[in-house]
Parts: sequence; structure tokens; C-alpha cells
Amino acid sequence: MTIDRRQFLGQVGAGVVLASGMAQASQSRRLDRIGVQLYTVRDAMAKDVDGTVARVAALGFREVEFAGYFDRTPQQIRALLDRHGLTSPSTHIDLATITDRLPQVIEASRVIGHQYIVLPWLDDAARSQPDIWARVADTLNRAGETAKAAGLRMAYHNHHFEFAPTASGQLPFDLLLERCDPALVAFELDLAWITAAGQDPLAYFAKYPGRFPMVHVKGLRKRSGQGASVPIDQMMSDIADVGGDSVEWARIFAQSGQAGITHYFVEHDAAASPFDSLKASITYLQGLRF
Repeated sequence: MTIDRRQFLGQVGAGVVLASGMAQASQSRRLDRIGVQLYTVRDAMAKDVDGTVARVAALGFREVEFAGYFDRTPQQIRALLDRHGLTSPSTHIDLATITDRLPQVIEASRVIGHQYIVLPWLDDAARSQPDIWARVADTLNRAGETAKAAGLRMAYHNHHFEFAPTASGQLPFDLLLERCDPALVAFELDLAWITAAGQDPLAYFAKYPGRFPMVHVKGLRKRSGQGASVPIDQMMSDIADVGGDSVEWARIFAQSGQAGITHYFVEHDAAASPFDSLKASITYLQGLRF
């Protein structure tokens, strides 16, 4: 059988398209280590630390981020993690403790195996202070120098209020990114809160590449009236399980390399059934390709 030039080129072109599609499919990625912010199960942790961590591990999580140790010593926490094959790359520590007790925080972090000490929150009173964001950046830089000497890094975790312009017109989140020394201070980007504020995570990845080694992964219902100035209690009702929500997970995670993401922590701030929420979220993420 013979074919003319047009048929030949058509077959060659079809083969190239097929090969290209197969190559793209083979290059798709998925999350191989999914973590959880234990604030999601804080009520269970208050009652039974060991049992709660065991349930989290049984769901398939391999990393945990702490928000309090519930009267356990660093040695006890480390033994618990080892027993369940878990690691804990980071911990959330409030501003007062970072300011007043940083050496103790660093000592505990080294025992447990943390890499990052994360400032997770500024309350209303703190946010109302003059020049608070510049002072927070300076505090994180100073703490970062001490942490770096111990092999650790400081980090900042956002909500949505960091994207409400100050009197000067600057976004607090931009100020923090510009004023914090990248060698000393990392950022843990909460992907639901930045989306709720009407900002695009990919724009920040492009402008500040490599600055976001950690992300919080939580779902967000899309409602009218979302924005950086909406009270946080009102925004809480929009938090959802991951998957089937308004956050574009595949689009975001496809740029993980540019962002520098190495740790993905699932969180739900106010789940009616925390363990069911975590199961739904990790099931979705385990099947996600990007």
C-alpha cells in the first residue's frame, strides 16, 4: 500500500500530537506528602493528644503542623511523631512568645524537629497599633537572625486582613514581603484567605519567587461580599472542605516550583466534623493531578 505526501504528513502530525499529549500526561504531578494543621482538630487534641495524632496518621497525613502542645514536653511530642511515622516541619507561635521566650521556642523546636517557627495571627488590638506591620517585620527579622543561628527560620502566616490597604495605600502583606529578609523570614501562604481577599496567589508567586515554602490548603465557598475588609468571623462561615470549592487548586499547585512550596497543610478553621472534613480533603488532594 502506498500513501501520498499529504496523507504521510497528516499521519506524522497526528503522531506528534499524540506523543505530545502523552508526554504532557506523563509530566502531571500529584502531592506525595500531605500535611495537616492540627488547629483543625484542636478540641480533640485538648482531650486526647496521642489518640488524635494517631487518627490523623491513619487518614494518610504524613506531616503535622502544631498550634500548641497541650502540656506535652518536646521530648514527648517527638516520641509521638516517631511512633506514627510523622514529621512536623513547623509550629505556630504567637507574637508575645516569639518576643519574650524565643530561646525556649527554638530549643523545643529543635527537639521536635521543626524547621519553621510561624507567626500565625495578629489580633484586632495589635493590628490597630500605629506602624504595626513595619514593627512585625522588624521583629521577625530579629527573631530570624537568632533562629538562623540554630538552623531554623521564622515565617509569617496570613489571613485576609493583610490585603486591606493601610492609610498609605500599601497592602500589609506586600510590606511584610518587602521588609522581611528572605534569608531569615519565610511565608506560609493561606490559599483560602488570599483568595477570599480577592488576590491571585500566582501573582505573588511570580513577584516573590521562592518565598512560600509552606501553604495552608483549605476550601472556600464563593459568596458575594468577600474581601479583605469583611470581618473575620463572617469569613469563617465561607471556609469549606478542599475539593468542589472555589479555589483553583490545580492551577495554583502547577506553580509550586516557582513559589518554592515544599509543605502542604490541610486546615479547616471551623469544621462541624473535623475528622470527616480532613478525610474529604485528603481524599480529594490524593487524587488531584496538576
